[in-house]
Amino acid sequence: MTVPALLPGLLASPVTDAYARLTEVFPALRVDQLTDSERPPHGGGWVSAAELAAGGPALDAFLAWDEAQVLRDYGQRARPDVIASFALHRYAWPACLLVTVPWFLHRRVPRIPVEDVSFQRALGRMTVRIREFACLPDDPAASLPGARVVADEEALRGEVRTAVAEHLGPVLEGFAPRMRRGRRALWGMATDEIVEGLWYLGHLLGEERTAMAELERLLPGTTKPYVGGAGFRELTGPNGESLPTRDRASCCLFYTLRPEDTCVTCPRTEDADRVRKLSASV
Repeated sequence: MTVPALLPGLLASPVTDAYARLTEVFPALRVDQLTDSERPPHGGGWVSAAELAAGGPALDAFLAWDEAQVLRDYGQRARPDVIASFALHRYAWPACLLVTVPWFLHRRVPRIPVEDVSFQRALGRMTVRIREFACLPDDPAASLPGARVVADEEALRGEVRTAVAEHLGPVLEGFAPRMRRGRRALWGMATDEIVEGLWYLGHLLGEERTAMAELERLLPGTTKPYVGGAGFRELTGPNGESLPTRDRASCCLFYTLRPEDTCVTCPRTEDADRVRKLSASV
């Protein structure tokens, strides 16, 4: 974990390096930052988070993409609530990284209200406008416009939880009528997206264990509105190797399409199956 220096007088974004590193290790996602004068992209498959939160025609079109994909890949139609769950995951997973990756890499936490984020899922691109961010007192970025200095690491973790909730809360409200889930289940999904997104990125960065420890401190299981915690635990492989896993707070509903092929972190997946799958991937 390093804090990049900022040259005196340089009009640099506090999260540019973090987003560049994200794309470097995960080329399927590219994040572009907008200046105050730039308009977010529109049309051509782009949708704003605010449009998803509104729950209208833009959300209908977003769900239609998943419905077509399921039919094409699995030769069957999925229930509307399953489609909505897939679509929410495919937005929330990268959206959480907009906050968690700068925090993990550089201890900077951007605020990203829904009005300032757009997504093009087919291209794996997002745009974001950063107006405000939190950082620690010794960060060189503390003097930049929009910086809000907080006292310590725990205060910064609070900023992460708040920033994600500020962004995902309206999006969850927009999706809620399409899903057979109550508020607690929806925030369980949000918890899973935070944990599994940064856990995966930590693996790509070669810092999986560090990411797991940070997530345990970020989400200990007692922080509302989130449901459950990071919840990591260890299994033992056939050669005595340690295999990290966790139990999701929510279900992705993929089993409704392939009952025999549950996710490795699904509560439905028994430990013996987890060991087999994890050992094979290793």
